[in-house]
Parts: sequence; C-alpha cells; structure tokens
Amino acid sequence: MSAPHHVVVMGVTATGKTTIGMALAAALGGVFVEGDTFHPQANIDKMSAGIPLDDDDRRPWLRALAGEITRLDEAGEISVTACSALRRPYRDWLREGCTGLFFVHLDAPADVLLDRMRRRTHFMPPSLLQSQLDTLEPLEPDERGVVIDDTQPVDAVVAASLDAIRAVEQA
Repeated sequence: MSAPHHVVVMGVTATGKTTIGMALAAALGGVFVEGDTFHPQANIDKMSAGIPLDDDDRRPWLRALAGEITRLDEAGEISVTACSALRRPYRDWLREGCTGLFFVHLDAPADVLLDRMRRRTHFMPPSLLQSQLDTLEPLEPDERGVVIDDTQPVDAVVAASLDAIRAVEQA
C-alpha cells in the first residue's frame, strides 16, 4: 500500500485538529490546510449563533476543501488538513478528488472538550459540542485511518499519528 500523501485530522470541535495538523504537516514536510478558513461566512455566522450546520451547509465547504487537496496533490505536495469530517458522506466528499486520504480521528471525552472550549476563543460555542458528538460517525473498516486518544500531550498524539501513517507506508 502506498504512503498517504494527504492526511485529514478529523474530530469534533476542540479536539486540537489545528494544533495536531500543523505539527503533523511540519513533521511530514507538507502543507497545512486549515479547514475552517474554507467555510463561507454564512456557515460561520450560523455556528456563531449556536445553530448547527446541516448537510446543505457542509457540502460546498467540504467540496472546496476537496478541491484544495486535489490542487495540492496535482502540484505534488503532501498535505495535512484540519477538518471535522464527522460523517462518512463528508469523508466521501473529501475523497472525491483524492481517494487515498488517511484520516487521523482525534478522540476525547466530552468533559475534556467542553473544558477546552471554555478556555478558547473560537466561533464555535460550547453549546454546539453535543450536536457534533451526535453527528459523529466513526471511521469504517474500509476507510484508511486511525483513532488517536486526544487526552495525551500534543507530542504523544503527534507521535502516535506519525506511527500510524508510517505503518501504512510499510504495509
């Protein structure tokens, strides 16, 4: 199996997708893509108001991200994208332009995530955590990826992620 050239760091809000994604991109010599920057303003406004996004809101956002991953693939770049990718169809939309995506699913208990949310400044209010947890669908056996315990220190999460990515290279 070929090494993943494009990784999506996924999970609900406050799992540290940006922090872990930036560190993975640096370790892999790749480009970091912040998925939140691809949201249209209407999505940000909706979430800021405490209203969960629906599939109609997410589809254009995820397709734009898929387009960016495809662009980077065509340019011969390695990429790491921070994106919630909560449901299988969302991950399928991301894979439309790059079938070999590898998903690093960051997982932490709700109480840990709520604590993180209360200590940060972000457009996603703590009131939306439960809607994300309700929406989350675990990676399926046919999806390339790994679930990582996100309660560990950042360095340990990055190391476990890199180990999983390297294991695919050697398979």
